[in-house]
Formats: sequence, structure tokens, C-alpha cells
Amino acid sequence: MKKLLSIALAAFLPALLSAQTGKVMDNLSMPSKILKMDRKYAVYLPPDYETSQRSYPVLYLLHGSGDDQTGWVQFGEVLHIADEAIHQGKATPMIIIMPDANTGQRGYFNDPKGEFRYEDFFFEEFIPFVEKQFRIKSDKRFRAVSGLSMGGGGTFVYALHHPEMFSSACPLSASVGSLSLEKARENIAQRGITNLSDAEIEAYYNRNSVLPLLNAVKDEDRKAVRWYIDCGDDDFLFEGNSLVHITMRKRDIPHEFRIRDGGHTWTYWRASLPHVLAFISDAFHQY
Repeated sequence: MKKLLSIALAAFLPALLSAQTGKVMDNLSMPSKILKMDRKYAVYLPPDYETSQRSYPVLYLLHGSGDDQTGWVQFGEVLHIADEAIHQGKATPMIIIMPDANTGQRGYFNDPKGEFRYEDFFFEEFIPFVEKQFRIKSDKRFRAVSGLSMGGGGTFVYALHHPEMFSSACPLSASVGSLSLEKARENIAQRGITNLSDAEIEAYYNRNSVLPLLNAVKDEDRKAVRWYIDCGDDDFLFEGNSLVHITMRKRDIPHEFRIRDGGHTWTYWRASLPHVLAFISDAFHQY
């Protein structure tokens, strides 16, 4: 009888394990002294989080313009996609943190005057807070960042500003910022910001547009971050992403560049996410 039970258990154990699912909470919040407000965030916990005591690597997954921390949960189907990638062995179990950058300001950056400092909040308050709230490994090797559109721009800029923080960065259909200083002047004027000097506009362009940031990368930092860049062939942001690819080739910055059939849509990004999870898992596994 015991032998039969052992055989039955051995037969059903894989099915039981594969039936485990992760967990998503999408209405969490934390206070920010820097922003002088509470900020919401969502979190994905892997299937074995509740039954283990170990710590996990982390992916910071950034939403696009017009969305909030629930975007990747509601439209990106992060729970289903991450669970499936983990069950299939294509991704290592990880925690996914999705911050809310729907603040009324544009983007994941500090504003030109430094009066609204979202980037400072992200690095000085948000990361330390969530990495204490959950069992997250805090080494660079176990931290990655990705995002779509506006969040793809945030991915680029955060990893370029802080190559010591992220092992991998995966911008999807990224808004890469102004493609020239002149265009930066036009974009700032269109946003109704009129009280900036030429020097302030140039400083903002150099700090928050991807092309000048790539040209400023130090030789010793060219391989500091593993890059996976993905943009559809029908995406209206294709030009900027293509120029980024060309610039990275000229600067000899290693990266993966993917062009697939599709546009600026959730259908495209849902198909991108499994590749992102597999790519960042290579670093988490010490490829």
C-alpha cells in the first residue's frame, strides 16, 4: 500500500507543483517625503514565495504614459506570463515590482527645475522601501529593470544613470527622449515650460535623453549592463530605437536588438515579456 501511495505521489507531484500560482497585489502604497505624497505600487510574488524562506531576485517593471501600477497587471497579464515562464523553467522565480509613475508629471525623471524629483524618489526611497518589505536580494546581479514606452525611456535612463545598480535592462518600444538639442527645446516649449535658460535645457537634454547619455558612457562602463532592446517594425517610436541601436554599435556597447512584427500595443508587449524574463534570468543564474 505504501509503495502504491509513493508511486501515486510521484506521479501527481509535478502536476501539483505546476498548479501553484504566483500572487499579485496591485494597490499597495508607501509615503514619500521627496514627492510629499503617497505613491502606489504593485508586486508579483512567485509561486513558491509563501512556502519558502529564501530571498529572490527582482525586476522593476515600468508602465507607459497614461497607465499606472496596474497596467502590467491588467493589460500585460504579468501574473499568467510570469507563472508560465517559471513553470516551464524559462525564467527563475523572481519578484516583480511595478511602481506608479502616473503623477501628473511626464516621465520617470526629475523635472527640469528639480521641483518634482521622481527619479530621486525611485532610488532614494522606493527601492530601499520595497527591498525591505519583501525578501529581495539587494545585489546588482539580482536586480533588473524593464518597461514599455515611457517606461522604456525610464529603463534606459535609470540603467545609464546607475549601471552599478542593474545587471540587465530591457527597454520595450522605448520613448528615448529628444533626438537632438533643438528638438529638446521644442518639446519643452510644447509642455508649456517657458522659464528655462538655454543651459538648463541643454543639461536636461543631456541627462534625460538616451542618445547623449550613450555617447557619454565611460569605456569602463560599456559592459556594465546587459541590454535587451525590443521595438516593433510598425511602432511610431521605431526611429529613436533604431538610432539608439546604431549609437550602441558605434560605441561598442554590447546589446540585443529585436525587431518584430507589430506596433505600439499591449499585444506586442505581452509577447515581449517572456523574452525579457528569460534574458534577465540569465544574469540571475550567473550565465
